[in-house]
Amino acid sequence: MSLKTNYEEVLASLQEASLRAGRKPQEIQLMAVSKTHPFSDMLAIHEFGQNLFGENRVQEVQQKVPQPRIDAMDLHLIGHLQSNKAKKAIQLFNGIDSVDSLKLAEKLEQNLERPFPILLELKTAKEETKSGFENEKELFEAVEAILGWKYLKIKGLMTIGPLEGDEREVRGAFSSLRGVLERMNTTFSIPDCNTLSMGMSTDYAWAIEEGSTVVRIGTKLFGKRG
Repeated sequence: MSLKTNYEEVLASLQEASLRAGRKPQEIQLMAVSKTHPFSDMLAIHEFGQNLFGENRVQEVQQKVPQPRIDAMDLHLIGHLQSNKAKKAIQLFNGIDSVDSLKLAEKLEQNLERPFPILLELKTAKEETKSGFENEKELFEAVEAILGWKYLKIKGLMTIGPLEGDEREVRGAFSSLRGVLERMNTTFSIPDCNTLSMGMSTDYAWAIEEGSTVVRIGTKLFGKRG
């Protein structure tokens, strides 16, 4: 299938899932996850009208995405970021959706000279390979610290559901993240902090039903990874 066909089918599927969940399709953003795929594929999908992209690795973006890139291409880091690559990451990305420790947040703040949007990543599954704050207490301690800083702006939360989980487990992970965001906003009153990035190619319909505002789709758009 062509990239255009894939893109149109994903948009239609997102609309169906939104309506089925009793939500407005415009409430959910599609993030095109382009990791391991060439910039030419990103450019093609951008020309169809897609602006929001997600990449996993700083080094890959350095190698494949021309700088400066197209202004309207909103590129976010969604993979684990090592603290020693923080400075380079804020040069390459419009936002970092996978801030998983206070140490990393501090490193980002130290290298910033402009307001910069982030999502905080929370572990909602027990798989050891996953990154993220371990629990709500640890997350809230980081939120309290970050809110006293100048540049980092918390826009919401992200998580990866259990990769081997059944529907009940996956939905439970997404539902718990929504609850944490609600409590976080009640506790701290953070401006414009309403993003819930959850759901990928295999589970985005469940994520939408559980309140996701950003779904991260790669395989269904670009095909299997190289």
